[in-house]
Amino acid sequence: MMKTKLAKYLLSIKAVELRPENPFTWASGIKSPIYCDNRHTLSFPEVRNFIKKMFSDFIKQNYPDANIIAGVATGAIAHGVLVADYLGLPFVYVRPKAKEHGRQNLIEGKLPENAKIVVIEDLISTGGSSLSAVEALKETNAEVLGLIAIFSYGFDIATEKFNEANCKFDTLTNYSSLIKVAKEKKYIENKHIEILNDWREQFVSS
Repeated sequence: MMKTKLAKYLLSIKAVELRPENPFTWASGIKSPIYCDNRHTLSFPEVRNFIKKMFSDFIKQNYPDANIIAGVATGAIAHGVLVADYLGLPFVYVRPKAKEHGRQNLIEGKLPENAKIVVIEDLISTGGSSLSAVEALKETNAEVLGLIAIFSYGFDIATEKFNEANCKFDTLTNYSSLIKVAKEKKYIENKHIEILNDWREQFVSS
């Protein structure tokens, strides 16, 4: 299964790290037993090419009318470029906020007329930053067909936000697949599974 194979890659190259007994601190202040940095995948040709192919195959199958790829800055710019190049499509990226100088662009690159966009993202947690990029693109009167991310924590709040925004989203792999692989491959001890499941459950049930 592709989700499982990608989860194995992410763990093997330490793009995802698990520290149940020594949690990471996210920028939001949340204490987390897991940290995901998909920029790390770019340093491994086999992994980045696998991700590029997964994205591209998904787009060809599910969004055959797409005529442009957009990446969410900064984490998904490189992956978005790889996918756009593979598919032979134009590329733009969306900044978290407009530049304060020059043209004060929020979207970098040229959108074609009647743009039908697939947005590439590296990670979905609560979905806020991803949907900000989607809304910026929609404000240009472009059609956003959907968003695809490399990894998602599977929080209900993200699903709710995407539903409210009427935006389809999918991920190449997810938290459940990753924890299953981590247990099978002994990246973590059995006693830590409960910690990892309880941590995620607090966001699912909140």
